[in-house]
Amino acid sequence: MKVAVCIPTYNERESIGQTIQEIFALDRKGLLVIVIDDNSPDGTSAVVEEIARRYPDRIVLIKRNGKLGLGSAYKAGFQKALELGADLIVEMDADGSHDARDLPMLIDTATRGGDLAIGSRWTAGGRVLGWGIHRYFMSRGAMWFSKIILGLKAQDVTSGFRCYGRDVIRQLLAMGISSGGYAFQEETLYRCQQAGFQIVEIPITFRERRFGSTKLSWKDVREFFKVMLILRFQKRPPL
Repeated sequence: MKVAVCIPTYNERESIGQTIQEIFALDRKGLLVIVIDDNSPDGTSAVVEEIARRYPDRIVLIKRNGKLGLGSAYKAGFQKALELGADLIVEMDADGSHDARDLPMLIDTATRGGDLAIGSRWTAGGRVLGWGIHRYFMSRGAMWFSKIILGLKAQDVTSGFRCYGRDVIRQLLAMGISSGGYAFQEETLYRCQQAGFQIVEIPITFRERRFGSTKLSWKDVREFFKVMLILRFQKRPPL
């Protein structure tokens, strides 16, 4: 079974190498890493290219011309994963907040029948380390709003640590995902729920990023609310 781990990057030079090494340290057959870099000025892509020389068949680097957004990066990574014949496709952050040791559990959950497996901070057994009160309430507020507006049933609707089945990704891309930014997570979850896919949450420990700073901007916040309202008032999601 081929599993593609999609990792969007923007100024992740300090952490991307360690993240990739931790994934390959699992020594799990079929793991492929796809890095989608938005022209990071800190030279992130150069680090990935250096590591790729050691793993020529296991790392794919997509170099883009500018900072085009998280959702846009994932869509590019998903498309490449399908082209490469991936059976399962994972979303994962590059900054150390997602523990690579949770990958086998996420992958196995999807393999056993979960169309979408979510690494959840808020389900029983999940937890968050290193957040201040501001970050906590901002995250919980976004989740509360999106769950109320869209009727989302998952506990952790903003999680960026997920594993999708190949057919799920095909359908999501065919639907035409409107969000290019951080609302991507809620939109894809909403479309999966509306399509009747099996969604399973597994508990993870989420750690505040070890390197760099958050990429969330006010533009992303505005887009989040806009996308939530557009989805809410659509007559029905496109199939």
